[in-house]
Amino acid sequence: MQKIRSDFVTFILTHGRPNSVVTYDTLRNTGYTGEIVLVLDNEDKTIDEYKRIYESKPKTGIYVFDKSDIASRYDEVDTGEDRRAIFYARNACFEIAKELGYTYFLELDDDYTCFRSRPIIDGKLATIYHTDLDSLFEVMLQFLDDTKAHTVAFAQTGDFVGGMEARAYREQLSRKAMNSFFCTTERPFSFIGRINEDVNTYVLEGSRGKLMFTVANASLDQKQTQKNSGGMTELYANLGTYIKTFFTIITNPSSVKIYEMGSYHKRIHHIIDWEVAVPKIISDKYKRR
Repeated sequence: MQKIRSDFVTFILTHGRPNSVVTYDTLRNTGYTGEIVLVLDNEDKTIDEYKRIYESKPKTGIYVFDKSDIASRYDEVDTGEDRRAIFYARNACFEIAKELGYTYFLELDDDYTCFRSRPIIDGKLATIYHTDLDSLFEVMLQFLDDTKAHTVAFAQTGDFVGGMEARAYREQLSRKAMNSFFCTTERPFSFIGRINEDVNTYVLEGSRGKLMFTVANASLDQKQTQKNSGGMTELYANLGTYIKTFFTIITNPSSVKIYEMGSYHKRIHHIIDWEVAVPKIISDKYKRR
């Protein structure tokens, strides 16, 4: 089994649920041997409980960043005052990694239950659960460097709706990055928008030519949104998908529009026109002779 490189750290971004950091146990129980740092903000009232539970664990640290400082230096997009959002921690991670001396890092939410791959076996989409995360993470980091991407993400459960006919599975590589982020301090970028920060960012930065990918070969599972209390659950429950969607429209009005999704329980969501969203590589067949 391959050990993870020493210049890499996994950040778990968490807030207000020290007794429910599911991702930590998932990492340790499935072969990750590297450093873990729990990233907290100084507005979290449960910091002492996090420290009590995690500071004595091996290869585990806690970093508390100043949320108001991050808010003053990164674009929140709106003037809302509810800062129960992961946007602040996402941006803080680049600075934290540099301060702690790491070149590579992975940002994870705190509610992941497993990592798996979905190969085709006997003509069906099967599941293989990963038990050697060190090797899996190394492969992702190698892909990050080989492609010179700014970030690479795992696929999510929703990417496989439709099985083998799902677009993400058919294409294998998508121009988006959500939820998990392999990054390097050598290619920094900023997340934008207090809400829907991942979509805002991969569309905006993608339009500027930055490569942000999701790979279908490896995926993660997490607890159902708005079922795990704490974190951003209350914020999304209060605002709903209407406000969430319009953050992305505000940041990318030329390639994102609103639409209604669902059959019985309809809700507002965004849709991205990828034909105009990002630059494309032109085939050599169009080269002037």
